[in-house]
Parts: sequence; C-alpha cells; structure tokens
Amino acid sequence: MEAMPSDFVTLEPETGVHQHRGRLLEGMAVAVAQKGYAETTIADIVREASVSRRTFYEHFATKAECLVALYEAASHNALKVLRGAVDPRHDWERQVEGALRAYLECMASNPVLMRTLFIEILHLGVEGLASRRRVNQEIADYMLEVVGRDKVTPELAMAVVGGINELVLQAIEDGRVERLSDLTPTAAALLKAVVHR
Repeated sequence: MEAMPSDFVTLEPETGVHQHRGRLLEGMAVAVAQKGYAETTIADIVREASVSRRTFYEHFATKAECLVALYEAASHNALKVLRGAVDPRHDWERQVEGALRAYLECMASNPVLMRTLFIEILHLGVEGLASRRRVNQEIADYMLEVVGRDKVTPELAMAVVGGINELVLQAIEDGRVERLSDLTPTAAALLKAVVHR
C-alpha cells in the first residue's frame, strides 16, 4: 500500500478498531488514485487496506461514505496545520501568509491524495458537495476568527475559501500540486483585497 504522509492525513489512532478504520481510509485513497472513484470497488478498498469486507461494513455502509470520511479526515488535518501555523503575536496579515503557506505545503505533501480529494469527491454528487461545503465552512469560520468579523463578512470569507479552492484545483489539473505553496502570495492577496475593499 502506498504510504500516506502523516502531516497531511493522520487518520486515526493506531489501536484496535481505529486502526482498521484508518487502514480503510488509506485503502480508499490508494484504490481511488489507481482506478478512479467510479471504478473502485469495495473489494479494491479492502485489498489495499488488508482487511476483510466484514471489517469494511463495520465502519462504513457504502464506498461513498468511506470517501466522505477520507475527505473530512484529510481536510481536518490540513485545517489543524493551518491553525497551528497561526502566531497571534503577529498582525493578522502576517499570520494569514504564514498559515496559508503551511496549509498549502501540507496539501502538496501528498499529490495522489490531493487529486483523490479535490477531483473524486465531486463524483458523489449531493453527498460530496455537502461534505465539501461543511469543510469550506470550517475554514471560512476560522478565517473570520483570525481576521476578525469586523473586517470581513461570512459571505466574503466563503468567497475567499472558494477562490483558493479553485486555485488549488487548477494547480492539480495542471500537474503543479508539488508547488502549491507558490499560490501563497495570490491567496493572501485575495484575502487582503477583500478585507481592504
């Protein structure tokens, strides 16, 4: 099985039932990266995870549920990196640049998983969109917390998150995932432009 870097996706504690769930999420990531979501079967996932089909169904009802769980686990870990990179001793503009760079570098650490999450999640339709919106809302809420609600509205914060997501998606499509941190100045400029409107 292809290793998943721990800085981007630390899936679950490595004990007991959590270990199986983490292995299933990793198995999903590898299988989808190899075959695409539509062609991936539960048999592929359990083979990559080295667990039984029964173990899969102890954790997930469907492969869609497994992909959503992978998307949310990886997204929460990237958000954790973003939070950890914020240094409240600095003004918000400097905090934003450092945090965005750390966030983008974290995502760039696993190009295969990035493609799986940003492209394949769209194959789930309403369910994938709902999951993506939940994660985007968490990021927008955190942006409001760091920048200040007096400087940016919730709607504009979400617009910035959406804009950054589109930049990341374009980089994935162009084969530039390893250089995601190059987007830092543009992403920071977008947020600053919104705040200083």
